[in-house]
Amino acid sequence: MLDATSTALLREILETVCVNVPGRDGGVRAHVASKLLEAARKGERTRERLEQIGLDALRHAPSMWR
Repeated sequence: MLDATSTALLREILETVCVNVPGRDGGVRAHVASKLLEAARKGERTRERLEQIGLDALRHAPSMWR
């Protein structure tokens, strides 16, 4: 389980990465969020690295979600 600080950081990064994703594209946001959570559970904690993981997830979101 993530602490409150880590959770807040992940939410900030999700919002930053998905700033241009329309609200109706919840699948894309869910994909990015799952990749961020996976990375955090594996020990990633730096903003820069998590942002890169989020951006990579956004670029590689399944095409049906874009």
